[in-house]
Amino acid sequence: MKKMIIGNQAVAYGALSAGIDIATGYPGTPSSEALTELFNFSQKNDPSPYVEWSVNEKVAFEVATGAAWTGKRAITTMKMSGCNVASDSILSVAYSGTRGGLVIYIADDPGAEAGMPEQDTRLFALQAGLPLLEASTPQSAYKLTRFSFELSEKTELPVILRLVTSVSHAQEMVEGDYSYNRLDREASFERDIFKYTKAGSAICVGQHETLLLRLKQAERIVADRRINRLNCRNCSDSTGFSVVSSGSLIPYVNEELMNFEDVPHLALESIYPLDENIVIKMLKKSERVLILEELEPVVEIMIRSLANKLGWCGTILGKMDGLLPRTGKYEREVILKGLEALVRGNRKRKKHENEPIVETPSIGFSEITGNKQNRNDLPPVSIKHPITFCAGCPHRGTFMALVRAIKRNRMDRNKIIVTGDIGCTILGMNPPFNSCWTEVSMGSSIGLAQGFVRGGIREPVVATIGDSTFFHAGMPPLINAVQHRTGFLLIIMDNGWTCMTGFQPNPGTEERFQGANTRQVDISRLVQAMGIDDLQVINPFDQEHSEEVLSQALLARGVRVVIARKECAITVARRGEVESVCVVDPELCNFCKRCLRETGCQALFVSDYEDREIVKIDTDQCNGCTLCITSCPTDAISTGKIK
Repeated sequence: MKKMIIGNQAVAYGALSAGIDIATGYPGTPSSEALTELFNFSQKNDPSPYVEWSVNEKVAFEVATGAAWTGKRAITTMKMSGCNVASDSILSVAYSGTRGGLVIYIADDPGAEAGMPEQDTRLFALQAGLPLLEASTPQSAYKLTRFSFELSEKTELPVILRLVTSVSHAQEMVEGDYSYNRLDREASFERDIFKYTKAGSAICVGQHETLLLRLKQAERIVADRRINRLNCRNCSDSTGFSVVSSGSLIPYVNEELMNFEDVPHLALESIYPLDENIVIKMLKKSERVLILEELEPVVEIMIRSLANKLGWCGTILGKMDGLLPRTGKYEREVILKGLEALVRGNRKRKKHENEPIVETPSIGFSEITGNKQNRNDLPPVSIKHPITFCAGCPHRGTFMALVRAIKRNRMDRNKIIVTGDIGCTILGMNPPFNSCWTEVSMGSSIGLAQGFVRGGIREPVVATIGDSTFFHAGMPPLINAVQHRTGFLLIIMDNGWTCMTGFQPNPGTEERFQGANTRQVDISRLVQAMGIDDLQVINPFDQEHSEEVLSQALLARGVRVVIARKECAITVARRGEVESVCVVDPELCNFCKRCLRETGCQALFVSDYEDREIVKIDTDQCNGCTLCITSCPTDAISTGKIK
């Protein structure tokens, strides 16, 4: 079927044809019509994907990511400026990868027709290490959108789909499938902290290495599918001249080349990673190469680098030699200027006769570092003491109560997804709690939780976030959940400080610690102002009450919030305000080790007593939180005064 549609609509129908389950985005010219078309489709058709206008681009990306991590296909849309808002999460998710196809549609604006900076998303793709495809026409936008999901799932990477204003708003008769091809995949989530968190340098470096391998896989897939084309009419084996164009300039260059015979044209719609083999094929035919691309010399830099590595001695014309501008939209006059400069020059290559161009393999991570061993061949590293909560940390009490509430409700703990966030809260991923499974960026726990729900996870989904992180980036995604009625349990762990970075104050810190002319902001009042009625405040050291509240919250529906409020133990200790410590009666301790298993507190240790082993408490570390007391079945632990 053919329809007259614009490029943005072509993206929408390409996504529908690819079987997306979820689409999110934030309005921004020149991208808005893509999600508008998807939203309108979802309102008129059943079945249809879930579509939402999110509160901002970061939240939109996180919701889409959560759905993709369940195995569903998801697309998120934004303009180039929105990429800045979402970049914190995109850069992190690039390391973790994806399961279901995840496409980030970004519309750039050469010429600043929408009145913003001429930002080039291709540079961001290089920074993030994500494949980037760029459509040349609305028909191409439809096809590349479909292919983007395939590429994403084969490489397990999010894929950036880039259009510019002249394509996103261009009209064309586009042939395609204008129906919704639902895939009906079962939602599931693999609990792998080494893939979905950033808790430790070894995890981050390992993810980076995997990302580089996935990029090489993407290059091979693109080459096999012949996304890029080397076109030539009546060309001999060595014409001397070649033109490279990318994305939106391809049809314009094709038109102008009608007047320039025997000039090969390399049309690139897969920009990154660069398809090196087809570039090498072009270089073999050429002594002079013209590179046409709008905005930054991204393709030019990559081709110059490859040519230098190969020892190619020809001439490259483009932006870096000052011939073509790095600003504005390329009109016909700019393209003609480049073509005329290409054929006008008669400089010859300086090379030996029959000098070959050697097709060298791309340099990988092991060659750069000198490490020839595969990561899988390296001996395992045994970490006996993973980082955990400080002795007396209230977050320990929160996770203890959560684990107990799950058990109380007779729920399968392995099926309850708990999203973590930046800061002390992520330490819940470690034993004995083993509860947090994701860590992306500040505030992402709330957006990801919504993605898991919208992706089809049926068991309760729990998001955990600290007070400082909530102030930083947690409020927008919570508003998003309220607006779209996406039900999950949010636990805000309010210890009054920004602790992991050095105990800095945040808006919720008591005024006496903030300095002059400040005012404390109450998180509970903020939550209520967002329209959340199901709000509870607990003291995590009161385990009986905390377990009861969390048990009910897990069973409830809608957006519900529990604030676990207790000041950081370290800041209390530094002020000398610890009033008591816990002690063990050696006669009553039967060494069941339940206190060790349930709390994981480093103030507890094993010691000899007479002819047997017992648990003792290091009173220098203990802050008297009493959590261990709630774990002891023999009442062997009690509070005592500080000596």
